[in-house]
Amino acid sequence: MKNTRVSPLSSHGAAATVDREKAWLKILSTYRQPHIGRSTFELTATLVPFVLLWAGAWACLHFGYWLGVVLIVPVAAGFLLRLFMLQHDCGHGSFFGRRSLDDWTGRMISVLTLTPYDYWRRAHAVHHASAGNLDERGVGDITTLTVAEYDALTPGGRVRYRLYRHPLVMFGIGPAWLFLFKQRLPFGMMRSGALPWVSTMATNVAIAALSGILIWAVGVAPFLLIHLPIVLLAGAAGVWLFYVQHQFEDTHWSRPPEWTFQYAAMHGASHYDLPQPLRWITGNIGMHHLHHLSSRVPFYRLPEVIRDHPELGDMGRITIRQSLGLVKLVLWDEASHRLISFREAHARETVARSALPTPA
Repeated sequence: MKNTRVSPLSSHGAAATVDREKAWLKILSTYRQPHIGRSTFELTATLVPFVLLWAGAWACLHFGYWLGVVLIVPVAAGFLLRLFMLQHDCGHGSFFGRRSLDDWTGRMISVLTLTPYDYWRRAHAVHHASAGNLDERGVGDITTLTVAEYDALTPGGRVRYRLYRHPLVMFGIGPAWLFLFKQRLPFGMMRSGALPWVSTMATNVAIAALSGILIWAVGVAPFLLIHLPIVLLAGAAGVWLFYVQHQFEDTHWSRPPEWTFQYAAMHGASHYDLPQPLRWITGNIGMHHLHHLSSRVPFYRLPEVIRDHPELGDMGRITIRQSLGLVKLVLWDEASHRLISFREAHARETVARSALPTPA
């Protein structure tokens, strides 16, 4: 994958580079104003089809039309994923542009996405503030070790990290654990005051109430046969998107004072260039470098930025085909400033050992 950078580090120095990224930040600030009518339409065009698809899946199941269920559930999962993207914009205050309206919209959506809004919003804010900072990992990120950190692990620690980074765990077991269990308690913020607890517990109560109503209406088995696959598919797709947005070969990680917010935003997040239908269902989240630089730009205005400034479309660009090879990149190599695979790390370790002098 070629990561074309508009303003790479050069002989002009890091200061000039940061100035260039700040200039892009100023340009993006002109796109920050949401359109209330457009936002209302996007919410309606996502929520109503999701409800109808859920009801359609139940109707198919009720009449024994299993093929209908199999065909409808993945589409419903796509709309649930899109609801999460709307909740995501609410968390940044960029959906309606009114804090109270965004917050209550996000809280209502969170009952469907199983993601406590205020708890998630706080963790996600930390992610945005520290993305790409090697000294500030751990909140809202996919755990990424450096080669040196991995080499320093015990054999058991290496096994645990390998299991964590295995695709079956990352995109299968992981999303199920995250959305069904982990987010039922404010892990990581259990000592951060009342808000994470209130958000999580209130969301749990609302989820239980809505689930109870649906179970009463359709039955336990139909509810689980329909809703559980929708949640798991949407969760897996969401984790995959988040993975691709930051786990690519030429991403950016560094430590202060080299680390700067603007540079890490533009070069530590990718442009996942998806076909138009997938851009719509994912809320343009693939334009992640733009989102990280200016998170207050509404998702539906991000294409305007690339339309007006096409050079930004080439930065960190990843196609679907290229993204399939990213799962093997698991360790940050501070020497070459790129993500590498376990195999490459092992090969380097072997070469280093063979270069050592042989004992007499």
